[in-house]
Amino acid sequence: MDEAASVFEALSARASASAGQPLDRISVRDFTRAVEIGAFKSERGKQQRIRFNVVLEVSRHTAAQSDDVDKVISYDLIVEAIEAQLSTERINLLETLAERVAERCLADRRVVKAFVRIEKLDRIPGSLGVEIVRLQLPRGTSVLPSVVARVVPVDALKPMVVFLPNWLVDRGELGAWIAAIRALPRPAVICLEPIDKDEALGGTESARRIGLLSIEQNAWRLAGLTADLTVVDSRTELDWAMKHGALSVWAPSKIVNDAVDKPVADATDPVGLARWFAVEFGAQAFVVAGIDVGAPVGLAALA
Repeated sequence: MDEAASVFEALSARASASAGQPLDRISVRDFTRAVEIGAFKSERGKQQRIRFNVVLEVSRHTAAQSDDVDKVISYDLIVEAIEAQLSTERINLLETLAERVAERCLADRRVVKAFVRIEKLDRIPGSLGVEIVRLQLPRGTSVLPSVVARVVPVDALKPMVVFLPNWLVDRGELGAWIAAIRALPRPAVICLEPIDKDEALGGTESARRIGLLSIEQNAWRLAGLTADLTVVDSRTELDWAMKHGALSVWAPSKIVNDAVDKPVADATDPVGLARWFAVEFGAQAFVVAGIDVGAPVGLAALA
């Protein structure tokens, strides 16, 4: 039995599988929550039980000798990583949820390795699940493909959210606005309204989704008009764009549909929807172009 296979077994099994003296481990076992998760239509709109088992290998410390609680990693780190991820977005795949929980745990540099097992308890008579092992990466290492881009410092990652109405997109001022947004010293995300607001009318779930898709169609239209504009439809893509200084435009369907606390506004109130997005992502500022400021140069004051 190798080390990864023994991590959730008894300590004796782990000891026989480990080469040399193993690192200390902390764990949270059989932590169960009812959440909405799953890629199938039958899994949407209802909750199912998910069981977490998380084990962290931690760097050695002298807490046992000094009995100093400040020198150890709290078990709350694991629980808070799980709770924070569950409250952030609706996820389809257990694999994705496991990755995100591991990433949150490994954000503490004292964690050397994370073992995460997540199981669904209500899909079959038994359980089905996934197990992953992730290592602490050296500082500055990214699992994302390398690109030639301006990397934005971590302390500048609160974005500027700029809403561009259709009348502005369709007139000669668009180029000046895009240039002004690109010149901002912090990452920026453009939000749009639907191409046809009438498609979003009706108040039904179908009309709501059609309205969001109409905004996405508008995002791709803008990307076709403007070089090097990145259309983002997930938190992962948005985080990547911000870290690499890319100017992005929001395609809202996935983030809105997966949100735990969904917005009241929809495509019939695109400014309200963009404002919700700005709050959700902790934006530094929210601007409605052509209304909040009189000219593109006005953006500089909000940088």
